[in-house]
Amino acid sequence: MAQTKEAKTIQPDIEADFVITRPFQLERGGALPSVTLHYAVYGDLKRHADRVVLVCHALSGSARVADWWGEMFGPGLPFDTERCCIVGVNIIGSCYGTTGPTSINPATNKDYGPDFPVVTVFDSVRAQALLLEHLGVKRLHAAVGGSIGGMQALEWALRYPQRIEHALAIGTAPLNALGLALNHLQRQAIWNDPQYNNGWYDQQPAKGLGLARALAMCSYKSGDLFDERYGRKPNRNGEDPFTSMAARFDVSGYLDHQEDIFVKRFDANTFVTITKLMDTWDLPKDDASLISAAKHGVKVHFVGISSDWLFPAADVCRSYQRFAKAGVDAHYLELQSDHGHDAFLAEPHLITGHLNEVLHGGEFRRFIAAIAGSDCAAD
Repeated sequence: MAQTKEAKTIQPDIEADFVITRPFQLERGGALPSVTLHYAVYGDLKRHADRVVLVCHALSGSARVADWWGEMFGPGLPFDTERCCIVGVNIIGSCYGTTGPTSINPATNKDYGPDFPVVTVFDSVRAQALLLEHLGVKRLHAAVGGSIGGMQALEWALRYPQRIEHALAIGTAPLNALGLALNHLQRQAIWNDPQYNNGWYDQQPAKGLGLARALAMCSYKSGDLFDERYGRKPNRNGEDPFTSMAARFDVSGYLDHQEDIFVKRFDANTFVTITKLMDTWDLPKDDASLISAAKHGVKVHFVGISSDWLFPAADVCRSYQRFAKAGVDAHYLELQSDHGHDAFLAEPHLITGHLNEVLHGGEFRRFIAAIAGSDCAAD
């Protein structure tokens, strides 16, 4: 969701586009005449053909994994390119090079804009599978991601169990009613901006997109963290909120800053598309795909975050329990953090040990015991 502040400047070894030239059928109906996937590779695909890790991004992330999770890269760290190869792919609907609302619609020679169809997590995962075939990757060592990235990792386990060994989902569960409500309000903020113009805007509807981002940022953090950092302090630029209607508290200044930087790097129609994708993702109603995952020996790792109220740890635990009950080799870990949903980005050290254990072996188990714990157990 939010980007880390001190991501390492690591460049991919490969950054390119893969084009699916034939019509791409969509899960909810209809088709895209073609799909371009923008992807990045860190490390040597040939050398680590059996240790390829697909890292799936969240709402505003990108294929350039090191730009937003750079703390995971380096010797002895989970994304150590001497031990594995990392692949990132922009999801369908992205504004960072993969086909989405900002792409040209061949039927009109204009941006798709609001005409871009409803796409699902599985649409992106199916496209990723075609890309990996093109790259010669027969089986993933792991698919890893937080939030929407975790949805993709779980889809890999459910839809392609024969092609993946580990799926690791952080802060991921089907959105509950409060999460759906928050996403609805974020889209309303965009749609109600007069500059949105029913999606046919020449200039970014900055007020609506900014407000949507501010609402989202509230859901990515926790009340305890906001109290600790901002409390009831006046804005740090010297404004006095007690004497002026327009003057802000410190937390307001923080949210306004998040608005300003976000509208410069993202797109309103893309935000609408991806939040809808987030809304519509769910686990299958029957257990057939879970049983298939169990049959193929997929190991599925769920990570809850103690202060996450967008994807509560209890909801993540229930998803884990369902997988475990169906016979999947499932595991649950809960991070203890005040950072809310963004903990996996804001405090990456909390997940480093577990990722190392999953990707590279059990020698890091001692680290996990020191940083996490949970009452969640398989029913």
